[in-house]
Amino acid sequence: MPHPYVLLSAAVSLDGYLDDTGPDRLLLSGPADFDRVDEVRASVDAILVGAGTIRADNPRLLVNSETRRAARVAAGKPPYPLKVTVSGSGELDPDANFWHTGGDKLVFTTDQGAQRARALGLAADVVSLGPELDWRRLLEHLHEERGVERLMVEGGGRIHTQLLQQGLADEVQLVLAPLFVGSPEAPRLFGPGAYQSGRLRLVETRRIEDVVLMRYEPTAPGTGLVPAGADHHWLALACELATRCPPSQTAFSVGAVVVAADGTELARGHSREGDDPVVHAEEAALAKIDPADPRLATATVYTSLEPCTHRASRPAPCARLILDAGVRRVVTAWREPDTFVAGADGTGTLTAAGVDVVVLGEHEERAKAPNRHLA
Repeated sequence: MPHPYVLLSAAVSLDGYLDDTGPDRLLLSGPADFDRVDEVRASVDAILVGAGTIRADNPRLLVNSETRRAARVAAGKPPYPLKVTVSGSGELDPDANFWHTGGDKLVFTTDQGAQRARALGLAADVVSLGPELDWRRLLEHLHEERGVERLMVEGGGRIHTQLLQQGLADEVQLVLAPLFVGSPEAPRLFGPGAYQSGRLRLVETRRIEDVVLMRYEPTAPGTGLVPAGADHHWLALACELATRCPPSQTAFSVGAVVVAADGTELARGHSREGDDPVVHAEEAALAKIDPADPRLATATVYTSLEPCTHRASRPAPCARLILDAGVRRVVTAWREPDTFVAGADGTGTLTAAGVDVVVLGEHEERAKAPNRHLA
């Protein structure tokens, strides 16, 4: 099921701490960065913090700028984003600022925690995720039931850690403050555990007074049938490559990218690339990789259209080329229609051979766009 775009936002000291151990919250940035955070809040549909952050910081989580609230209303949105918290136990402080400021509130909890939360009489909707907290179910609910397209997560460190480890973050916005905390008892941003492999992609750095904002995107693909945030980035790139195809009345415009398990791009291609008027996107990309490259066995092929199983121009369709390359994971946006081949089923061919095929239908319209002339 589709998820919102998940943006993790935090500020840390040079030694990686979110706060110190004093009774008052440690202010890691200044007015200019607080205004930037306010701008980001105004751009999202929901803001999420954990119950621990509510207890420790007592945040209001508002859009403070009247101008930004007015712009939201003019765009048909409520003045404040939906405020969301997560508590497995349902033990929440009904006097916290969270409940008494801003617009609508939502609590995600467990079956047992829901009983406690509802008994508090909070001005919030309470949603149980089952016997345990389930981040994928939570994100699906926000998207499908609440219409949340962009979610800003402001803490705490445990939540940031879990979302990154489960491959559910699409972006990390990290502000680095020029000070040290040094106390082993102070809270850190990221905890220990198994993270996805590979380096994150740095997409922006910005000096804001005496702090530095760094924006990163994860690059490592998901595993098996479970999508990760990076899968959306790579599939969006495949859809963008499809727009570079010379138009044809007898073939689809398709883009493809091959990505190693650590997030390294191995190759990309698009239909009718270069001087070959009949080359397919997956074919063009795979031809650029050494067939003996050991990374192919754990790589993912991203293709804007389901790999073909029949073609007149070449002896081997793209599904066969993928299997021969040893790739065992494919992510696509659009199942092949019957425009040129009746009953095309590249997904069926691949899955029958043990390949995991993930269809991210939220990218379908982008994949279709360069093929509108074929309708």
